[in-house]
Amino acid sequence: MEKENKNKLLEVRSLKKYFPIEKGFWRNVAGYVRAVDGINLYISEGETLGLVGESGCGKTTAGRCILRAIEPTEGEIFFKLDSDKEVDITKLDKKEIRLIRKNMQMIFQDPYSSLDPRMTVLDIIGEPLRVNKIAKGRELEEKVKDLVQRVGLNVKHLKRYPHAFSGGQRQRIGVARALAPHPKFIVADEPVSALDVSVQAQILNLLQDLQKEFDLTYLFISHDLSVVEHISDRVAVMYVGKIVEMAETEELFLNPKHPYTEALLSAVPKPDPRLKMEQIILAGEVANPANPPSGCYFHPRCRYAQDICEVEEPEWREVAPGHYVSCHFADELSLEGVPE
Repeated sequence: MEKENKNKLLEVRSLKKYFPIEKGFWRNVAGYVRAVDGINLYISEGETLGLVGESGCGKTTAGRCILRAIEPTEGEIFFKLDSDKEVDITKLDKKEIRLIRKNMQMIFQDPYSSLDPRMTVLDIIGEPLRVNKIAKGRELEEKVKDLVQRVGLNVKHLKRYPHAFSGGQRQRIGVARALAPHPKFIVADEPVSALDVSVQAQILNLLQDLQKEFDLTYLFISHDLSVVEHISDRVAVMYVGKIVEMAETEELFLNPKHPYTEALLSAVPKPDPRLKMEQIILAGEVANPANPPSGCYFHPRCRYAQDICEVEEPEWREVAPGHYVSCHFADELSLEGVPE
């Protein structure tokens, strides 16, 4: 654990993002949507942290807050620069954040809407190089050609526009754009969810190859646990704006400590039909982030909930080396993971 912490590239502490709910003619604030509600995580250099959870749980908002694409409401985000100096990017002004922006990039979920239809492939991939003053002219074109080849596209197509490409090819363009300024850290926001299954595998393998080649660190956001298991070194599970469990991938899949994680794992398809695991059907609906329940947010749907869960929020704690969980009864419950 200590060794991992020394190699931290990114650490998030008590990160919150609340969106105001405005009502009436005067747009008075009547409440807040707690999209991200006090999360803690760290990512070591060269690793992939998978962030999973149901749609609407705050995964994408968390990823965008970490990049300062949207402004956090509260919390700290420490990022290690090339000089090994750590900076809290929540404290940086617009000029300062722009200077380190090249170190942090994003691959977007939708390969159709994330590319400007009026720009050619050369312009799209070359834009980060121009904006960050890394290259221009002939040098820029050569760098773009190199990136295009690395992601498996044809350099003959540099003058084409996005509409001429398939979804998988467009996502490769998005990957090349993210790689252009040679970042250390990439947030991959459900990069394969809009693609066919056969193409998903190609993009996942490409991301893994590029990670080794460029020594990249990923925050991989997804709702698909099968994909996360394939690509991630560690996994963080998110529910209604909070991270409820975080551990190494194998440990989390075999030995979950939070009831929500157990329920998610029970829905993962098993390749071997002889492996039996009861699918857990959660009662009720996902809690409303604008009006979450008291105590543990998951308690209205939890089959192990007791009186304390309704009134007291569980502590985020380490129950085993590198295994963190937010549950009052994590030490007592015997939960079922994915059969080997």
